[in-house]
Amino acid sequence: MTWDPQQQYNIERWSDSFFHINESGEVCVLPYQEKDDLHIPINRVVDEIKLQGLKLPVVIRFHDVLRAQVRNLNLAFDNAIKEMEYQGCYRGVYPIKVNQMREVVEEIVDAGSEFDFGLEAGSKPEILAALAYNTNKESLTILNGYKDEEYMRLALLGVKMGRQCIVVIENFSELNLLLKVSKQENIRPLIGLRLKLSSESRGKWASSSGENAKFGLSILEIIKSLKVLEEENMLDCLKLLHFHMGSQIADIKTIKEAIIEGSRVYAKIAKMGFNIEYLDAGGGLAIDYDGSRSSKDSSRNYRLDEYAMDLVLSIKQICDDEEVAHPTIVTESGRAITAHHSCVVTNVIDIKKKHHEDFEIQVQSSDHYLLQNMRSTLEELSINNCQEMLNTAKQIKAESMQAFKLGILELEEQAAIENIYWRVMEQITALLKQKEFIPEDLLALEKAHAKQYLCNFSVFQSAADVWAIDQVLPILPLQRLNEVPDEDCKLCDISCDSDGQIKQFLDTEGLSETIKLHKINNDEAYHIGIFLTGAYQDVMGITHNLFGRLHEVHVYADKNDESGFYIDEAISGGTAGDVLSTMQYNPDFMAQVIKKEIDTNIKAGQIQARMGVKYVDFYENCLKQYTYLDS
Repeated sequence: MTWDPQQQYNIERWSDSFFHINESGEVCVLPYQEKDDLHIPINRVVDEIKLQGLKLPVVIRFHDVLRAQVRNLNLAFDNAIKEMEYQGCYRGVYPIKVNQMREVVEEIVDAGSEFDFGLEAGSKPEILAALAYNTNKESLTILNGYKDEEYMRLALLGVKMGRQCIVVIENFSELNLLLKVSKQENIRPLIGLRLKLSSESRGKWASSSGENAKFGLSILEIIKSLKVLEEENMLDCLKLLHFHMGSQIADIKTIKEAIIEGSRVYAKIAKMGFNIEYLDAGGGLAIDYDGSRSSKDSSRNYRLDEYAMDLVLSIKQICDDEEVAHPTIVTESGRAITAHHSCVVTNVIDIKKKHHEDFEIQVQSSDHYLLQNMRSTLEELSINNCQEMLNTAKQIKAESMQAFKLGILELEEQAAIENIYWRVMEQITALLKQKEFIPEDLLALEKAHAKQYLCNFSVFQSAADVWAIDQVLPILPLQRLNEVPDEDCKLCDISCDSDGQIKQFLDTEGLSETIKLHKINNDEAYHIGIFLTGAYQDVMGITHNLFGRLHEVHVYADKNDESGFYIDEAISGGTAGDVLSTMQYNPDFMAQVIKKEIDTNIKAGQIQARMGVKYVDFYENCLKQYTYLDS
């Protein structure tokens, strides 16, 4: 069977038609989601990045992808509304928390302006950003999260400025606080109530839903809130009912259950005489990280158009049944908008081998029998006795370690035994590729003895969910995909932590403990892309081992440019001094300490004055450098 790189890395299933492998074996971005349209090889972007003086690793943002996802979401709802003859409209908002980077928020607001697409904020800093960047008075600004007086005053400032700032009441006590502040400011607020669903979500974020969820009002508390609004003569201030199913909802059945419950509560409130306008279904729209198109945590079993159609249809049917007007539908989809637009590009800087061909000790008649037996195992190995030789080699290795601990074997002898052992394992792995049936023990051998490719990045900074919640992210080499990769590999980062590695990858059969990569040629720049990092990964990274933020570049498609793209902006990543300052160190003080000590050594005659100046300059220069390796 012909090797197919698209199938090997499952790219056509997870990429949402934004990525493709061309005939030259390069991973390309398709900014317009069309194979017959513009292709941008990512490695060519990397080449231009290097010409601008930035080093790997780097975050690349493809802003056309971001804009396309905003448009796709809005058009999916517009089409569903037309097809179902729905009498309301759609007004989506982007939750800033998913990716708070200014450039991302600006692009989404601009791309969504034709659809009156708004923003959602869940903290005071996010409100401040939303007020400054969501200036479209027809779009919504949904204000979630826990609130204090200052939060409420910011929301009311937005209303005073003519913005559609809707304060969503998460806890019953917040309603009284909002009403108190609104009277003080003499501004009538726009109010939403968040329903605590009885429907429970599934998957990694199931705890954010159901009756024990962190946020939301029970049915009783909603009734109490309505009575308070009636008593305060603020019936007209209630504008929205909100509910949230959870994040990354993989199963459409879960979504339908939540929509039915939320729609029914909305319709009952409307029948009570409240002029409520909006039904906010919150977030939950998933993306297919692993391409399985299933109800697994890292996937989804529905398309975007199906999601929109199910929401519109369910709300319409319940409102028609209750004989109330169709509300304006609001969703807070962030992951589906941002994930695809950003990827991390790193490079392989070393390969960790378990055996070394340049190490061998001369065969001598006095060699310990364990060393002789291990050599014989290697010499006798064939395709017909792989299982037997595997068992023999394992036994000899175990016995040799015991002998070494007892002082029977010399250090060189133990090193030779271990080196030959790993050669046996490698040759068995190679022989297995010729066999039609592979026993279970041998099948596990290939994965267990995979090579470790050391990559210039930190999992904790650039792929936090991989470490924290075992999130699957698509990963593949960016070049040579017209060649069959012949190495089963694991990826390790440069952090000083045993958790600094990626342990699961996509392949033809689903998930694998290893990834297929090429043997790297001498002096080859071998680049690896980590994809779908635009949601949460960009902003949740931690400075473990004091590795800072990555360089990032913003790329736009341009059919008139011979490269097909241009870099609009290049932003330098964190320096060692930046990261140290964040952790309360003072780089200037540190440099002074080093200078003082070197000066003392110069006076004592231990360092020449000329060299002392160079040492001080070197230290100060290191404080200004990128935190990653210079490879």
